[in-house]
Amino acid sequence: MNAVIKQMKQHRSIRKYADIDVSDELINKILEAGAFASSSGNMQSYSIIVTRQKELREKMLEAHFNQSMVMDAPVLITFCADFHRMRLWLAESNAPMNFDNLMSFMIGAIDAILVSQNVALAAESEGLGICYMGTTLASCDQIRNILGCPDHVVPVVGFSLGYAVESPEERKRLPMKALVHKEIYKDFDSTSIKEAYAEREKLGWDRYMAVPELKKMVEESDVENLAQVYTKLKYTRESHLDYSKVVYDTLLKSGFLNTV
Repeated sequence: MNAVIKQMKQHRSIRKYADIDVSDELINKILEAGAFASSSGNMQSYSIIVTRQKELREKMLEAHFNQSMVMDAPVLITFCADFHRMRLWLAESNAPMNFDNLMSFMIGAIDAILVSQNVALAAESEGLGICYMGTTLASCDQIRNILGCPDHVVPVVGFSLGYAVESPEERKRLPMKALVHKEIYKDFDSTSIKEAYAEREKLGWDRYMAVPELKKMVEESDVENLAQVYTKLKYTRESHLDYSKVVYDTLLKSGFLNTV
């Protein structure tokens, strides 16, 4: 198998790490590789914040929903949409002060996500493990303050980084026919949508039932299937509305929602 494709298919989310530091040399190596990611207009409208200090990671722990890898991993890397740097350059160059709107945030967010995946692949190719944390965006206001981000800088995505002491089993993905549409979008009917999620439904439910604390959580609730686990326990409407408000308010405060 092609070595790059093989590496991509071996990805696992690592939540348990060895008490071994990651050298500056290695971190610089993977970050430099990441910087070759595609970027809108080659503006590279992102910043990468590498956090090692235990005190800072302790401050970020609650914002990351007390996930253990925040403290167990020796390094946290946070990728931010960043037009602050660009706007400083514009000011020095007597250029119009653009990039203070939602489209600009989206460009910066996409740039940040693209470079984060490049860094993740580079890290895994060097024998490191990572675990993406969706809490970076959900708590972007708190993380932004902790990391001292100025206006027009918003944390978008981040992950823990270190040497793994676990080898999680492969998590199956949806079948390609559920993900890929040829020429135009082909919508699903009742039969095809059930087929698309059939394996996920069984394996996901079995996984919950195999972990005592997860099984207890399910049994103490009113959920009957995996879809209800997702929407009644993990990703409730109320929580997503709360996170949406956090993101909206952060974009407003950071200067990314100008419309005139």
